[in-house]
Amino acid sequence: NTPVVVDFWAEWCRPCKILSPILEMIADEAEGAFRLAKVDADENPNLVMRYSVRNIPTVVAFSQGNRVSDFAGLQPEARVRDFISHLLPPSPASLMVQKGNSLLAMGELRESREAFDEAIRITPDYPAALLGLMKIDLLEGKAESAFKIYRTFPASKEYNQAERLLPLIKAMQDATAGTLPQESDLELAFYSSMRLAARGNLLASVDGMMDILRQDKHFKRDRGKQVVLGLLELLDQEAEQTRYYRKELTSILF
Repeated sequence: NTPVVVDFWAEWCRPCKILSPILEMIADEAEGAFRLAKVDADENPNLVMRYSVRNIPTVVAFSQGNRVSDFAGLQPEARVRDFISHLLPPSPASLMVQKGNSLLAMGELRESREAFDEAIRITPDYPAALLGLMKIDLLEGKAESAFKIYRTFPASKEYNQAERLLPLIKAMQDATAGTLPQESDLELAFYSSMRLAARGNLLASVDGMMDILRQDKHFKRDRGKQVVLGLLELLDQEAEQTRYYRKELTSILF
């Protein structure tokens, strides 16, 4: 009843020395959700032949006693995590995060926050739920609260997304504190855009930032670009408006 991931490795295999620790780390994090088995290819040639292993390393996944998927060669950690995630049933916390993200895309911030809070109640410090709460805080203009979550954000695949929000958090904090310079027209426009973001007027803030980048695509040593990328992380990624903004940003920058 427990999925099994089999790591076919060999002592002479250099990629194995990188891949095996990744698998072991994910297995530790999973806390028994799947079992990791290691097979020395040199010592078990019959198993190598039985499962048609042609390259080392090869990873084979079994569910309900059946071979369901596999991959060969060294893969990045994100790819390995994705491989294993498709093997495991969704956890209750994961289902609550899906609900929270769906509500967030519809603009139902209160209900979305409740879903993310419930996910964290089920699994404390659940990264995907923490990321959702960071986004809600920023949408509500609570940059300080978002920064507090960021400071203790756990190492995870969601960490890079959280990091992309940091320039926006800092800019909103500076705007609220009145520490953004306002000496030039572009600096005034940047301050105004951040004030709009802090008030929850996200689309107007993005429009203002786009205007700034059209005039200076490297505004404040690319701080403008980083802030726009953070703003876009808060939008519904499936919405036509978001796709338009990303296409427009690419056109401006490149």
